[in-house]
Amino acid sequence: MKVLYKLLFIICFFNAVTAKAQNNYPQNYFRNPLNIPMQLAANFGAVRANHFHMGLDLRTNSQENLTVVAAADGYVSRIKVERYGFGNAVYITHPNGYTTVYAHLNKFFDKLDEFVKERQYKEEKWEQDITFSPGQFPVVKGQLIALSGNTGGSAGPHLHFEIRDTKTEECLNPLLFGFNIPDSVSPTISGLYWYDRRFSTYEPGANGIAVKKSGNTYMANVVQVNSPSVSFAIKAVDKANQGFSLGIYNAELFMDDQLIYSFKIDKVSYDDTRYLNGCIDYAKFIRDKMSIQHLSVLPGMKLKNYSSGSDGIINFQDDKIHNIEIILKDVNGNTSRLTTKVQFIQNSEKVSSNGKTVVPSTGKTIKTENAEINLSKNAVYDAVNFNMYEKTDGEAVSNVIVLNSSYIPVHDDYLLKIRPNRKLTNEEKNKVVMELNYGSDKSTVKGEWSADWMEGSFNRLGTARLLLDNSLPSVSSNWKDGAVITSSVLRLKGTTKIGDIESFRAELDGNWLRFARVKDDFVYVFDEKCPKGSGLHTLKITTVNTAGNNNTQTFTFQR
Repeated sequence: MKVLYKLLFIICFFNAVTAKAQNNYPQNYFRNPLNIPMQLAANFGAVRANHFHMGLDLRTNSQENLTVVAAADGYVSRIKVERYGFGNAVYITHPNGYTTVYAHLNKFFDKLDEFVKERQYKEEKWEQDITFSPGQFPVVKGQLIALSGNTGGSAGPHLHFEIRDTKTEECLNPLLFGFNIPDSVSPTISGLYWYDRRFSTYEPGANGIAVKKSGNTYMANVVQVNSPSVSFAIKAVDKANQGFSLGIYNAELFMDDQLIYSFKIDKVSYDDTRYLNGCIDYAKFIRDKMSIQHLSVLPGMKLKNYSSGSDGIINFQDDKIHNIEIILKDVNGNTSRLTTKVQFIQNSEKVSSNGKTVVPSTGKTIKTENAEINLSKNAVYDAVNFNMYEKTDGEAVSNVIVLNSSYIPVHDDYLLKIRPNRKLTNEEKNKVVMELNYGSDKSTVKGEWSADWMEGSFNRLGTARLLLDNSLPSVSSNWKDGAVITSSVLRLKGTTKIGDIESFRAELDGNWLRFARVKDDFVYVFDEKCPKGSGLHTLKITTVNTAGNNNTQTFTFQR
């Protein structure tokens, strides 16, 4: 028995090393950027809203301010400070042609932190994107570069870590670089789906198939389809050894032992990451929070270096029973298999045109009486029967424009034009915004006027309208005027009736003060700009909302 276990270990180890070596990425060049064992909360290629996950999310044991170190020798080539996205991030360029990225940080190392702070005060701007020359901030492998945190678009304390090709800026799968992350768990399959490819994958949509498990093998009953042209999709996750639902690295679809389609997630650029929406059943993801990945290529999905084989569409030439096998693998070679059979059942159903009006690779302009949408040739991944109409709304200064469905993705920005439902004065026009409601959230923009039409751009579908906003943005404090502040921070909560606070300026006793934007809050950490025992201070806050309305408020406090 021991000999058998040893043999299995050698085979698994050989498969893992072989898989990594095939990519020709340097092994063990980069070290763990944390001083605790690497544990994954998310891997490269995991399905996210409108993008692939582009690195590793490393667990920090639900703590902040853990030491983050340089993964290899190099120099700090860039930093970012932003409200969403990466929050505080460090980029290190290495001499071997790669750049590592460390995101959601609380604080940079002291010299870098002072440099950034000085730039912020000089420019009177908290958000920053600064590039550096090789001689400014050189680092060595294992050197402290930051403290971990929960800044930006983070939903909990962790470190987001990326490896990029310095020249192309493509994000590479860090698990291909030989990090020591034990993993002996095969992917888990929980669903199989088929689509009638005579139509769009959006209509009529997915047909579910029950899946049963036996060891690492999954089975399904014979799939009888009433279409001569079908494709499949899989619902699966990789649990690894740590229990988190990670993304699938590699999938292969075979029919009668012939490879029909495969995908592998080795590298993706930020320019292409939105093509994720063409790799999944988008409606299932948005509506049901289910990650179902297509084992076929949608016509408008143009992601490079992802899929191989044919387009994954099976065109039946007979009514015989055919063998289907789906193989899923993680980077370490752990493998799961699903086997089933598929048979085309002839019927007398006639296929007629369903009036699809938007197709991939063809731009389209659709109009109603008071609205117009201009979709580019890259807008859709599959054919869409675009249903656009208007309905009245007592709150808005326009009709509500229904833009098909929020369950259908668009790849790039489209231009939307809306005409108000009454004549607006120039003063009113200056306070009108365009709002898009896509179900889970809203996006509001200050559009531009072209005669009596407002124009705005969005990259999701939903319902749109024009709103006249005479309201003022505001902030509220958690202290009473003149109070003595004993905590280490000042925190203000921002609110708007419509849209967002687009501009925030704080002045302490007449001088600009550095507040960080943390979601909807504004936070100042006391420093030398406001020492203890310095008397009564006046804090003037000026905010501007999406419509351009500004408000100035004054607060006082002591330290």
